Amino acid sequence: MTRMELAELNIGENLDQLMNLDPRGYGVCRILYEGSRKHTQEALSMHCAKELDGLLREGDVVVLITGFILWPHRHPETDGIVSTVLLARGLVQAYGVTPVIVCPEENAASIGEMVRYTGLHLYRETELAKEMPLAVGVIPFTKKKEEAGAQSEEILNRLCPKAVVSIEAPGANSRGEYHNAVGVNCTELEAKMDVLFAAAQRRGIWNMAIGDLGNEIGMGTIAEHIKEYIPYAGEGECACGCGGGILAATRAEHIITATVSDWGCYALLAAIAYLKRDISVMHTEEMEEDVLKAASHNGFVDMTGSLLPGIDGFDCRMNQTIVSLMRQCVEYGIHYDNEKWFQVTLAKGFFQKRG
Repeated sequence: MTRMELAELNIGENLDQLMNLDPRGYGVCRILYEGSRKHTQEALSMHCAKELDGLLREGDVVVLITGFILWPHRHPETDGIVSTVLLARGLVQAYGVTPVIVCPEENAASIGEMVRYTGLHLYRETELAKEMPLAVGVIPFTKKKEEAGAQSEEILNRLCPKAVVSIEAPGANSRGEYHNAVGVNCTELEAKMDVLFAAAQRRGIWNMAIGDLGNEIGMGTIAEHIKEYIPYAGEGECACGCGGGILAATRAEHIITATVSDWGCYALLAAIAYLKRDISVMHTEEMEEDVLKAASHNGFVDMTGSLLPGIDGFDCRMNQTIVSLMRQCVEYGIHYDNEKWFQVTLAKGFFQKRG
């Protein structure tokens, strides 16, 4: 093992632990992480960051899929959209790509108010977004199952994306039904974006998914683990009678699971910042607050239904704290240069035995 490999291993472990901090104490994040870690065989955040770092080049298009509509309020939730906007910024900063956000119309209608705090320009004309600097595109996706296939093919033909990333986006179960966290059927509310994700997979496009429960696109990757241990995920456990449970059927090539999907996305961003040796790839605590407040002021709701700035029940301060800790871990890792301590630690063989 080299010094660089040792540092990447431990920075990745730090970020995974932070994204799975469990202030609620009920342990779902621990359950998910055990399954996703067995699948990935290394720290999730650093694994996915290294994959993207080896894949993306200037001018590439990256499709970012997000957007849960919450019952009973019928408003879009903050989790997913906040980090997607910030991931778009980070990918532009790190690689000079063109991110295109695919989301329900409810998200697309107000996303410009969030994007403006990142320094990017938002375009509904995606061809224009591909030509302009500091640009992000947005495409509203259909809620009609019969239209989803055709729209998916049109998007992929037009954009030719290098990668597709889903962040806290609804995924249908094996019966084609979509559910919220407690098993209520919300099929009519959700954009059918898992059809796009699956179409990208059939074309061999690199893909990953971020989730925090199991009803999100891509979580079928660890299906048996989720069905065994996550409430409402087993067959027949949902409330609607469809018999399929809340587990999304789609299986992503790469996954990140976290306490909050946005935190998983922040860990990915932090890992990219470390690999690029550029802390500016990750947003600041102040930008986190700005984007989150813009979301809530434009009708996005917290998991609890509140219009106060929050993500999955965690207020602005908590989310800023997670961002701050991730930034500090990465920034310290970038600048720490005591070669002696790396070498004498490696010489003892602990990490070689673990590998």
